[in-house]
Amino acid sequence: MSRREPLAAKVPEIGILFWVIKILTTGMGEATSDYLGNSNLVLAGLIGVGGFALALWLQFRARRYQAVRYWFAVMMVAVFGTMVADGLHVALNLPYPFTTAFYAAAVGVIFFCWHRSEGTLDIHSITTRRREVYYWVTVLATFALGTAAGDLTATSMHLGYFASGVLFTIVIAIPALARWRFGLNPVLAFWFAYVLTRPLGASFADWLGKPHQTGGGLGWGDGVVSGIALIAIVALVGYVAVTRRDIQPDGDIDDANHDANLDANRGDNRDANLQDSRRGPLSSESAPS
Repeated sequence: MSRREPLAAKVPEIGILFWVIKILTTGMGEATSDYLGNSNLVLAGLIGVGGFALALWLQFRARRYQAVRYWFAVMMVAVFGTMVADGLHVALNLPYPFTTAFYAAAVGVIFFCWHRSEGTLDIHSITTRRREVYYWVTVLATFALGTAAGDLTATSMHLGYFASGVLFTIVIAIPALARWRFGLNPVLAFWFAYVLTRPLGASFADWLGKPHQTGGGLGWGDGVVSGIALIAIVALVGYVAVTRRDIQPDGDIDDANHDANLDANRGDNRDANLQDSRRGPLSSESAPS
């Protein structure tokens, strides 16, 4: 085994605190990116790119889930992902419907490649380096997708920030209800909700921070909103780091890895059978002696 190969799951157990912290990071990322972009573009680039690179370097060096490293990486992906999404719209002057569709297609391609390679998209199976790479690429793409979708509803569709936040609050309840009432696949339900946390948190962050003439905001300021969200994130991450309430049970990890290995083996067998059928019957037994 490689010295840097994970020893245990590299992501937290999914619970109420996970979703609360995740939504806070989306709002913080939106407000921080806008605040830095309006203050100093050079500083914004240094913090966005440099912080993103540092956070992922620290995360990949860990061999098991550590709350502080993991959530620091999520925060910096939130900031960097917002910059990427906004940059595509601003720099290339592409409309939000196009950027939303583009990032949705990118997320779909990543999911396809991840599942084809690993046989699962289950968050409980992030126990190898390759799966961890797929996971963080997906997280970055979902942040960019959520940013574009939130801007699409708030500006292009003229709903405003608060109405957009309410809309995404309603929509994010759909996978939870479908899972509870109709047995929706848990992996599908998770990623459905995960993508929606971004426009949900960002819409309310913009509503609090932006001036009233811009989407009906309350005008607190992006810096203030970013600071409030950061304080809340630090407090909650500190709590889970001390209590270790978000460590995945070993049973969940073993079950997810077992299912993923079965899927991967089925895929390998299908590929082998396809190659055999193309070669035709073996001739070694029928060859003359």
